[in-house]
Amino acid sequence: MPDIQPTTDKARPKSSLKAWFHPRGRSISTIAFALNRLTAIGLTLYLFLHLVVLSQLLRGPEGWNSFVSIAKSPIFLTLDVILLFGVVYHMFNGIRVALVGMGVANQRQKGLFYGLVGIALILFVVGAVLIYTK
Repeated sequence: MPDIQPTTDKARPKSSLKAWFHPRGRSISTIAFALNRLTAIGLTLYLFLHLVVLSQLLRGPEGWNSFVSIAKSPIFLTLDVILLFGVVYHMFNGIRVALVGMGVANQRQKGLFYGLVGIALILFVVGAVLIYTK
């Protein structure tokens, strides 16, 4: 008699990476933690990209002109807006994590998250408008 394996979800573990990005059924603190991880990864990648772009300045005046043309391109401006989102969100969520970690706002964690993310969203929109209009 052949051995039959059950085909339920309990028999097969979920892919940890896929489960990490699945938002349904998650608490707001879990989503905030996942976004904090994503912004940290994005900021780290940006740091290396920033160093590569700045290395063009080592070529002298023609490197400067190349740098300015890249920095004013729509793709680069869009990357700046994405960077701004990462910095602002990571900073304000970090403030929340620090306050909760110190025991200051354990009971008000959800309200603190919404308040700080609201402030971050306002700063993000203002910054994005300034990036595209200057």
